[in-house]
Amino acid sequence: MARRQSKSQPTWTDVKTKLASFDRTGLLGLIQDLYAAHKDNQTFLHARFGLGEDVLEPYKQTIDRWLSPDVFRMQDTSVAKAKQAISNYRKAVGEAAGLAELMVFYCERAAGFCSDIGYEDESYFAALVRIFEQALTVASTLPASSRDALVARLDRVRGISQEFGYGVGDDVDFIFAKYAKRRN
Repeated sequence: MARRQSKSQPTWTDVKTKLASFDRTGLLGLIQDLYAAHKDNQTFLHARFGLGEDVLEPYKQTIDRWLSPDVFRMQDTSVAKAKQAISNYRKAVGEAAGLAELMVFYCERAAGFCSDIGYEDESYFAALVRIFEQALTVASTLPASSRDALVARLDRVRGISQEFGYGVGDDVDFIFAKYAKRRN
């Protein structure tokens, strides 16, 4: 009996080969099993197919939980988990208006949390500045009707950021001025 060589990790090619043998019913069953297996899969499929009233809401809830935790319950922050929500939306849909909305929401929640409780963490601030720049970049690709409202919200974040340490106010001022110069 010939022994099959084992790979350390299966790849997408291996999975694709197995999927090729499935019929329609088998594929639907597999997707149903994935849907039932984890809430993230449900969120992905709802977003991909535009199901539900607000496909951004689960992503916003994740961002809110990890950027603005309940400090009285001793919840912690996680920039990585909040950014993962944006990445997950990008993979599910990737639509620019939705991405910009999530990034602006990220900035609003992060700045609001820092302002409300005096939270000062250098890596948290660095992520805020990076997402602020990404939000302006994505928003700039949108039609004026959508873009202007998002930029106005980012301008409010910029104002709030002036009270933070680690040069956050200067960084967002520089980014915002650079964006404004390109627009004019």
